Amino acid sequence: MTATSPKASAASPSASALTPVFVRLKLSLLRNGLRQSGGRRAAYITSAVLVLLFAALQLLGLILLHGTEHAATLAVLVVALMAVGWTVMPLFFPSGDETLDPTRLVMLPLRPQPLVGALLVASLVGIGPLFTLCLIVGSAIAVAQGTGAALAAVVAVPLALLVCLALARAVAAANTRLLTSRKGRDLAVLSGLVIAVGIQFVNFGAQRLGSSGGLSALDPAANVVRWLPPASAIGAVASVGEGAYGRAAVQLLLSAGALGLLLYAWQRSLVKLMTTPDGSTLAASDASRKESTGKGLAALLPEGRTGTVMLRTLRYAWRDPKTKAAWITSLAIGLIVPVFNALQGNGTVYFACFATGMLGVQMYNQFGQDTSAFWMVLQTISSTRDAYLELRARALALLLVTLPYTLLVAAVTAGMLGDWAKLPEVIGLALSLLGAMLATGSVASATLAYSIPQDSRKNVAPGQGGIAALSIFGGMVSGAVLCAPMIALAIWLHVSGHHGGLWLLLPLGAVYGALLCWAGLKVAAPRTAARLPEILTAVSSG
Repeated sequence: MTATSPKASAASPSASALTPVFVRLKLSLLRNGLRQSGGRRAAYITSAVLVLLFAALQLLGLILLHGTEHAATLAVLVVALMAVGWTVMPLFFPSGDETLDPTRLVMLPLRPQPLVGALLVASLVGIGPLFTLCLIVGSAIAVAQGTGAALAAVVAVPLALLVCLALARAVAAANTRLLTSRKGRDLAVLSGLVIAVGIQFVNFGAQRLGSSGGLSALDPAANVVRWLPPASAIGAVASVGEGAYGRAAVQLLLSAGALGLLLYAWQRSLVKLMTTPDGSTLAASDASRKESTGKGLAALLPEGRTGTVMLRTLRYAWRDPKTKAAWITSLAIGLIVPVFNALQGNGTVYFACFATGMLGVQMYNQFGQDTSAFWMVLQTISSTRDAYLELRARALALLLVTLPYTLLVAAVTAGMLGDWAKLPEVIGLALSLLGAMLATGSVASATLAYSIPQDSRKNVAPGQGGIAALSIFGGMVSGAVLCAPMIALAIWLHVSGHHGGLWLLLPLGAVYGALLCWAGLKVAAPRTAARLPEILTAVSSG
């Protein structure tokens, strides 16, 4: 592709010659992937059957909507959601399709235009395109009214499908450097979080629709989306059925224009990828040089072992994919539960403690995130005092995030519910819970350490599932028990009518949580110092 001589240009194959080659390549990749193991083959077949069954049900449901009042509203929104899915798919599943990485073809004498055409046709092979085609066909049938609309659907359906595929390819090509780097692997690990959060939003939206009159509430959004490609192609089918031929022509032209722009952007990205040297190593070198100066927020950390361990812990949370996924999941779910319950009208300020609990879990298995590199930490611990400082610094690193986040979630929840009077006692209970979880997490890290595999999607090494369950759930139960005095005091103040003294729970909770954390560290430190070889063995087994 980078050659410019006439001989190289003449030797470059055309799109018609490349297309069957890339289609066979895609089929070979699928076939060879299934040959790797029986488990992978069974998983693929099972997932294919489930996806196709779901697609068939969706197709049937959309067909049954034909002629109903809000069929067009639902159809254009379904196609728009499919387009969003195709847009973000390469960012979270970069390894799902090896043909998404065009840099694998950089040494071949290929020109950008035929390469784009061949890759676009090859994109039609797979379960995802078939699932998308079923939904687009169902959406077109749902809105088609009359012969003219049916003829328009013949053009609109492949056009909408090609726009979805071109979106995925253009996004993948534009972000190839990112997707093949550590940040790209981080995005893949976080895909489960995105799906979980998305389900919460879908659930909330469905509840809101049920309480606001059904699909009619979506009409304003659909009126806008029907002009956005590729949903505008399905909107054109509905417009033809209504006799608005001019509007239908404009909507089809919008989708066709979007397809052309996406193909052009994709081609430009291919040219840039295959003619520009990769400077990622230079960027990484510059970043390492900047970090080594100790400037920025790192300079605010305390001197000595405490600051060093805190910085290392925070860097794990920012750089390690597994640790980052756990942190972001806790942060997101800890906010979603109280906020969504408040939006639905059945929440309470006490749900803010849920955020504290989610983040407090990060203290459990502190040494597991070190994996086999724990041997370097082991070399620095020669006494109970060293072990205490190590655990205390890790707890302080968690507090840097957990403490302000707990206050933020409590304030947001109280503001949404308009129940500011309960904010001091909720913060006090949350702080006592945080101290209890830091205490039990320190003891669990010393006693029930387990390995976190780095080359697998599993978060626990084989054979250590029971240890992980006992560490987390046992620690959470123990933390709740340690908070029992504060909970009992809060209940007594409410029952006895001493509401004026509820504000005392804030300072008492802070002091009580700090004492619990200190006691937990004192108990865990000698166990850590005495069990260093056992901890190293446990965290290195994955």
